[in-house]
Amino acid sequence: MLGYSPLIAFLTHTLLMIAVFARILLRPHRDPASRLAWLVVVASLPFAGTLAYLLLGETNIGRRRVARLQAALARLPTTDSACFRGSDGADPVVPERYRHVFRLGQSITGFEPVAGNKGSLMADSNAAIDAMAADIDAAADHVHLLFYIWLPDTNGCKIVEALKRAAARGVTCRAMADDLGSRAMIRSPHWQAMRDAGVRVAAGLPIGSPLLRPFVGRIDLRNHRKIVVIDDRITYCGSQNCADPEFRVKARFAPWVDAVIRFEGPIARQNQYLFASDWMTYVADDLADCFERPLAPCGTAGIPAQVVGTGPTVRASAMPEMFEGVMFAARNELVVSTPYFVPNDALLNALCTTAWRGVDTTIIFPARNDSWIVRAASRSYYADLLRAGVKVYEYEGGLLHTKSLTIDGELTLIGSANMDRRSFDLNYENNILFYDRALTGEVRRRQQEYLARSQPVSQEGVAAWPIRKRLWNNTIAMMGPLL
Repeated sequence: MLGYSPLIAFLTHTLLMIAVFARILLRPHRDPASRLAWLVVVASLPFAGTLAYLLLGETNIGRRRVARLQAALARLPTTDSACFRGSDGADPVVPERYRHVFRLGQSITGFEPVAGNKGSLMADSNAAIDAMAADIDAAADHVHLLFYIWLPDTNGCKIVEALKRAAARGVTCRAMADDLGSRAMIRSPHWQAMRDAGVRVAAGLPIGSPLLRPFVGRIDLRNHRKIVVIDDRITYCGSQNCADPEFRVKARFAPWVDAVIRFEGPIARQNQYLFASDWMTYVADDLADCFERPLAPCGTAGIPAQVVGTGPTVRASAMPEMFEGVMFAARNELVVSTPYFVPNDALLNALCTTAWRGVDTTIIFPARNDSWIVRAASRSYYADLLRAGVKVYEYEGGLLHTKSLTIDGELTLIGSANMDRRSFDLNYENNILFYDRALTGEVRRRQQEYLARSQPVSQEGVAAWPIRKRLWNNTIAMMGPLL
């Protein structure tokens, strides 16, 4: 019997490899480059590669979580319900040349664009937190907020205290934070103090045991959303977490430079839906009654806006498709700011094609990035972008964290999503698409402020990089398809 052990071991190993290869090849929603990369990894490092694939190769938040999310969505109104439109049912005025972009957004989350909104761009991160605290202090019915990172620093505690004050006067306050990104706040005395004051708190995507979590779902799938909804009529959207711009957990990259827009109008209810679906997935608390009150008449005036929520339980490639749709709608100008840039082929081609067809295309990155992996991967694409005519800038006034796209001074997409594969496939994100020349003008001026503090990147400069730097950047970029 012992003489057959090598043969048995060989057959067992072969069958295991075939099973893993078949799983890689049959897994839906994976591009060919990703399949090939994982096949090479598993074939080269059978044991470590197989373990890496089982832990990181598939976008899986766990069957129980999916079941709870589906149960929550079943209790909420459908996203095409009349409760998301004004009581007059008026259609917003959107030019024909942009309607297809809103139709694309609707195909992702289900929300139609809704008119009757007002919006203002916050002056800076501290002003955004102060405005949120003031709105919480003025709340009459409820406050709902969700942050990926919530730190127990000055700004983080301003929101803590505002929530405690609101709860003390009878306002229903619900606060959720990602269990990984906000672990410092969740494990601080402030979290229990909010609970003691009557604020209902919850951790999103709780990790539980780090050793057991990978066996029931990926530990690195996170809720990256930043949502504030007050009295079903005020909402905030942008890149900012609930923290000081000094961001003391990564102080050497500070200040974090963000952009946040305060909206007032029916668009708040669309963000309310995203919050409710996240909250009800982890808390036995039915928020369906938040959608029973009809919205006031919206008319056709105000800013037409639409919430676009994406994540690992939404259709694959939704976020890059949204970015690409906005880019292809540009006729004269496209300006992009993003801190993390690890595009798939389609998004890179969309950026380059926009420039090739004569659109004045600009993209702004931070000069110093808190992720050395993303920094290297991003720079591997500079040559292609510059060759196509894209103007590439690196911001030197801190870590530019704003995620924004403006086109032709009229249309804006702003929110939490980065142009990297983590935002594409692994994170829950929330963005708002809106058409308005005045508000887009505010965002465009903010982008111009970023450009004033940036250095242009030239083709000659990139060509002069030493071979070791290009080799390093391109090697890191090769890891992208493994996500």
